[in-house]
Amino acid sequence: MPQKDYVRASRPKAKPARASNARNNRKAAAPAQAKPWLLLIVTFLLISGFVYFLWFLNQQPAAPAPAAKPEKTVKQDELPAKPTTEPYQYIKELENKEVKVEVTEQKSGGPYQMQCGSFRAEQQAEAMKAQIAFAGFASQIRRTEGSNGVWYRVVLGPYESKRQATADNNRLRQLNINTCRIWNWS
Repeated sequence: MPQKDYVRASRPKAKPARASNARNNRKAAAPAQAKPWLLLIVTFLLISGFVYFLWFLNQQPAAPAPAAKPEKTVKQDELPAKPTTEPYQYIKELENKEVKVEVTEQKSGGPYQMQCGSFRAEQQAEAMKAQIAFAGFASQIRRTEGSNGVWYRVVLGPYESKRQATADNNRLRQLNINTCRIWNWS
């Protein structure tokens, strides 16, 4: 059986309508031709109300600007007399007062070090050291042997105060090196 070409085939022609079908088609077409009178009336009322509102606002008198208060002119004769002596004694006492404050030396917690990484592979430790070197800091790689194997630690320091170590840690964080921790030197 030969195949039929559906692409080139046209749609079947519509059958002629009967008299009863023609009446039904007119009824269906009638609402589409009807105009939405209610919608037109509501729109007209809204537009006319808005125009009236604008006209009403235009008819209102402008609000008067607040009057500027006249400034008082003070004559020298009206000012109270300046006192010859100071009525309060604490002013004279404070002028010659010397305050002594005892400053205690802060006890140093010892030297600090900053550890930025601990790796099993020496190549990873070298990569971290290079990253820190690009940030402008000198670091060291320390090989540590423990019960769980060999570790390569990347360490900065020693720092005399924790404030110096924290300042360097903050600069490293700005460069997205966020793994550094500050420890007491041991």
